[in-house]
Amino acid sequence: MKVVLQRVREASVAVDGQMIGQIGRGYLLLVGISDEDDEKEADRMMDKISKLRIFEDENGKTNLSLADVGGEVLVISQFTLYADCHKGNRPSFVRAGAPAKAEALYMYMVQGFRERVATKVEHGRFGADMKVSLVNDGPFTLALDSKELFR
Repeated sequence: MKVVLQRVREASVAVDGQMIGQIGRGYLLLVGISDEDDEKEADRMMDKISKLRIFEDENGKTNLSLADVGGEVLVISQFTLYADCHKGNRPSFVRAGAPAKAEALYMYMVQGFRERVATKVEHGRFGADMKVSLVNDGPFTLALDSKELFR
């Protein structure tokens, strides 16, 4: 599982010109799922993300978690995180998860964040052509790969 986490002041997602998700201060999460991923790995990733201390405290140190600041979460499916660009100029996506399995695990994560985070959790539409907007805070962006985090 790969997640690109962006600390944001605000973020939103639209499909067909209609806003379907919008948050204030918190995390925009771009989530890529492979066929190797399962609920156990998703749980570990959600726990890690929920506990990261990347918001500034009163001394300007990144010492506060999402819960500490009452942050919100916008979760977007992003199969292109599994792009393989080694050969040629056209990316291959064979390492991305099969759509049915990936969508089920994506929705499992949306629900999981709702259980872990007391504030607002919004999400995009799996497989849709989404327009994502954000105001990055920092900027502060992390690339998380479960294969590296949980060896």
